[in-house]
Amino acid sequence: MLRKRIITLLQFIFFLGLGVFIVWWMSKGIDEKGWLQIAESIRKAKFILFLPVFLLLLLSHFFRALRWKILMEPLGYKPSTFNVFNAVMIGYMANLALPRLGEVLKCTILARYEKLGPDKLVGTIVAERAVDLMCLISVFVITILVQFNIVGDFALQLIGKAGSSVQGNLNFKNAAVVILIVVVLLILIRLLRKRTGNHTLTLKIKSILNGIWSGLISIRYIQKKGLFILYSLIIWSLYFLSSWIGFYAMEEVAHLGPKEALSILSFGSVGMIVTQGGLGAYQFAIQETLLLYQIPQLVGFTFGWILWIAQTAVLLLGGLFSFIVLPIINRNER
Repeated sequence: MLRKRIITLLQFIFFLGLGVFIVWWMSKGIDEKGWLQIAESIRKAKFILFLPVFLLLLLSHFFRALRWKILMEPLGYKPSTFNVFNAVMIGYMANLALPRLGEVLKCTILARYEKLGPDKLVGTIVAERAVDLMCLISVFVITILVQFNIVGDFALQLIGKAGSSVQGNLNFKNAAVVILIVVVLLILIRLLRKRTGNHTLTLKIKSILNGIWSGLISIRYIQKKGLFILYSLIIWSLYFLSSWIGFYAMEEVAHLGPKEALSILSFGSVGMIVTQGGLGAYQFAIQETLLLYQIPQLVGFTFGWILWIAQTAVLLLGGLFSFIVLPIINRNER
């Protein structure tokens, strides 16, 4: 238990430290004139537009809760939409504190109030993340296709650099070592299964893995596949609309449209998962993306912070509200 806590603490320090470093690295080159320009842009920003962005993001989380319910149906679970939505919001808030804590926490909370098996719920989270990954890849493909001359060239440069790096690091010796390690691990696993097949700890691990696997394959048995796909499209469309509306909050980027919003969604989503809560990495991704459209670096820096604050505020306020309301409502129902 102590070792697990230490590892969790080190993860928190690493990702938070990485985010703080990126913020410092982005800020260190800004002079006094630049900070005055940033302050002026913030002063002129139309923060009233935060309201529709808030509502769109909350609505996306609501449809995420509905989609999660569909994944639970093959497991025989039919929890209330209210509990699922609040568990989702609490999970997002927890992810701001520790990496991947939210996925575990929202399963635990929902299992507590709905009397469900948390291990099987974890499997549905794995399936949900796989779907979201496919959606993000699709958004990237659409972004590149509709503006290949801008984003396509940029993406190809990144892929080319990554490919040359991988080719430079791969050789016969490395491949042989990898194959040998895999073979040894398979042999060890087989021997351990024979010797500890009936051990209490082994049975417990098997039970957990079986639960996760049950949840993961539940996507094959979805009865409402069309509705599941529709909810996924709505979720990512709401993300897209929130980015597009966000442009109107700043005069310097108000002329940007749907193509630029697609790029913001694509590269910004990657930034959100790189560091703790997207701190630093999200702002950097937005800044570099807007440079492709001839938007000055300081403007991109400011706009990245405005979008990040709006998204983080939704998770914090929504998560805190759910954390307070969820036990109260369920207590009254009991």
